[in-house]
Amino acid sequence: MDCEHVRLHLVASQRGRLEPELDSALRAHMAACAPCARAEAVEVALTDLLEQRLPQHPASLALKRRVAAQWPSRLPTRVPWWRRWGPSLVPAVAVAVVLLIALPLVYERAGLLQAPGPTQLVGEAVNDHLRLLASEHPLEVQSGGIHQVKPWFAGRLDFAPVVAFAGDEEFPLQGGAVGYVLDRKAAVFVYKRRLHTISLFVFRADGLPWPTRGQEPMGRVAASTHVVRGFNAILWRAGDLGYALVSDLDATELRQLGMRIAGSA
Repeated sequence: MDCEHVRLHLVASQRGRLEPELDSALRAHMAACAPCARAEAVEVALTDLLEQRLPQHPASLALKRRVAAQWPSRLPTRVPWWRRWGPSLVPAVAVAVVLLIALPLVYERAGLLQAPGPTQLVGEAVNDHLRLLASEHPLEVQSGGIHQVKPWFAGRLDFAPVVAFAGDEEFPLQGGAVGYVLDRKAAVFVYKRRLHTISLFVFRADGLPWPTRGQEPMGRVAASTHVVRGFNAILWRAGDLGYALVSDLDATELRQLGMRIAGSA
């Protein structure tokens, strides 16, 4: 396994989605390759930052006072319902509690829980955009035009990304890379607008919980617009493929780029 393949699979390994043999080969490579080990450390730190250490804003003092004023000064004392049934029911209640805790874990391990919701899909696209911004080498292929970038993905993906917009003076194409969206690989096309970086993720849409609320026409497709932590994200489907356009660019300008991409896809 070479460095390119290792870095393609870092996120999947971090989330426990690799086959044991592939994960073992990846770990063996990183044990002997300092650059790849550093790349993994960066991925782990970035994921921790995105998922665990984002700022949490406390409630205002005025809100706390309003809640305290409406809270009853003394809660009524009630006998738990299971005690009213007598001690013979306590073992049954204990078994039920254990099942309620354990069954979701069993179903998750078996892959039987419902797929992630649309909100997680949007959040994943924004997180992947942030990973690209934080990367030392975000572009794996520099743009020499769309006809140089698209062929580069051949053999690196299990699908052919359909993107015809080659960029223009307002939205020049910078290049591309291979990324991940949830459990699948994605083709990443990177555009610029002044100092703003724009990520276009193209991936297989089958089996994903697609956002259906708030969709509006955008050229040939129906797209939904979302705001996550100050980043704008536009998502749409075209055939079997899904598209996610993410940037801190103004939503109106980002939609202009979305119109060009969707109209030419």
